[in-house]
Amino acid sequence: MVDLGIRAVRLGPLAVRVSARSVLVCALLAVVAVAAATAAVLLGEIQVGLPRLLVTLTGGGSAFEEYLVLDSRLPRVVTALLVGLALGISGAVFQTVSRNPLGSPDVIGFETGAATGGLVALLVVGGGVAGASVGAVLGGMATAVVVYALALRNGLDGLRLVLIGVGLGALLLSVNALLIVRADVYDAQEAGGWLVGNLAGASWDGIGWLAPLVLALCAGALALSRPLTIAELADDSAAGLGQRTDRLRLTAITVGVLLSSLAVAAAGPIAFVALSAPQIARRLTAASGPNLLASGLAGATLLVLADHAARELFQPRQVPVGVVTGLVGGVFLAWLLTREWRKGHA
Repeated sequence: MVDLGIRAVRLGPLAVRVSARSVLVCALLAVVAVAAATAAVLLGEIQVGLPRLLVTLTGGGSAFEEYLVLDSRLPRVVTALLVGLALGISGAVFQTVSRNPLGSPDVIGFETGAATGGLVALLVVGGGVAGASVGAVLGGMATAVVVYALALRNGLDGLRLVLIGVGLGALLLSVNALLIVRADVYDAQEAGGWLVGNLAGASWDGIGWLAPLVLALCAGALALSRPLTIAELADDSAAGLGQRTDRLRLTAITVGVLLSSLAVAAAGPIAFVALSAPQIARRLTAASGPNLLASGLAGATLLVLADHAARELFQPRQVPVGVVTGLVGGVFLAWLLTREWRKGHA
């Protein structure tokens, strides 16, 4: 029988405690994510065989194969992996900081705030797609500042953070609706498609700025993994272990908001991936702590599968990926709420 317990791994002078089961789960999730991405490139209304895919990737495909693989499907799949990775890690950060399974950026309003910033840039300023991306990041950060300031009274409380975020998110949803109603019909149609969450417009130019930012922030989040594990304890216990929880939470929230805002900037607000990925990762690893890497890989896998379903299940038309994640995520949210209610009444 394979022992999947805790191991102490030495990295030079440092000793890091690693769960063998968590390592195995992360490896399997990475394999599944790559397999799902490969299948999304190969399969569709027009299928590409694996030999032709390899030929096309090495520059020997026909003009149509290069368009289908290199210009259409592959950028979309790579963007889905990056956005899913960002949402999964962001969700894990916020659920850890708030100590609440509902504390993900889409539930507590940060993605909605990012969407508001993007809509203001798109419909009011007229900044185009590039302006919407910048506006989304600024909107997400501004929302985080307001929520954090309101929730910080007498110390940061996780439940208060969630409730204030939900309330502000509801207000911003109304602002978003007002912006679309007052916009020109063609601009409103474009903004409405982006607001659902859509990967159809993915391109290598977008990946060029998205990939380094997401990967750098993911590395920063992973560096917070051990402090976040300690921060899951009560504040007094964490302080007794030398952890400055207020500074850690501020840093973690900043990283989490930037990740979720970048995801919105790249694909629009995609619901429920940030909520469900950390919950799936926690159940697979059965480990304490934020499970950041497992959550990110789970988010990447979920979004690639959801986008492939959005692209192929509704042929001859495609639907935005946010529609699929919303349908599946709504069921997951209902299950999670029921589970938490039963736990509270047990």
